[in-house]
Parts: sequence; C-alpha cells; structure tokens
Amino acid sequence: MYYLLSGLTLTVLVFGTVLYLTRNSWLPLLPDLPGTSYIYSRLPHSFAGDIEAGLSSSTFDLGANVDSGDSRAGLDDVAKAEILKIMKKRRLRFDEARRVYMEQRFSANGIGADGRPRDPKFVSFS
Repeated sequence: MYYLLSGLTLTVLVFGTVLYLTRNSWLPLLPDLPGTSYIYSRLPHSFAGDIEAGLSSSTFDLGANVDSGDSRAGLDDVAKAEILKIMKKRRLRFDEARRVYMEQRFSANGIGADGRPRDPKFVSFS
C-alpha cells in the first residue's frame, strides 16, 4: 500500500511540474474560463499608456500626441475597455478590434456596415 501511495504521489508531482513548466505552450489553447472576464484590469490613463497597452497602430497613431506633450487623459475608457476585451477574446490586432467595435456600435445605433442608416424612411440625394 505504501508503494502505491508513494508512486501515485510521485507521478502527480512529476506531471504537475511538467504542466507548470510547459504552461506557456498549452495555456493559450484553453478557452476562457467562466468568470475570468470579470477580473479587474487597470486601464491606462494617458496616451503613452494607451500605446503601451497596444492601442495604437500605423493607421491610428498616438505617437504624435505623446510627442507634442498632449496632457489629455487618453482614449475613452469605455471604448478602450471594450476594444481590449475584443482583442483578448477574439485574439485580434488593434485595428481589427477597433473595426469590430465600431461595427457593433453602428449596429446598435441603426447604422449599416457601409455607414448608411438602416431607417426605411431615410432618403439620400447623392
């Protein structure tokens, strides 16, 4: 009985150690666990912090704001949190996550993906 218990303990310790040491390779493959999206993460409060958080790209460059010494608080906190959530959940880059966020906002406000209102009474003279 002693050999069985010690063998099982040793196997669990070795297996646990191997899982711990290789967690960087298998952990991203797991789906998000329920309740993990509610864990608080602090949002940056400056343009420099937004750049460090990955909220900048070549098409949405915040570097000019930092270089000019802009003292504003950075991007909108609500939009920033939503975009970071989209980036994390769907594993998208900033530009794609920003596009998805804007399409969601357009849809919620009755605007089509092409930018035109979906109101059936809308008349356009172009």
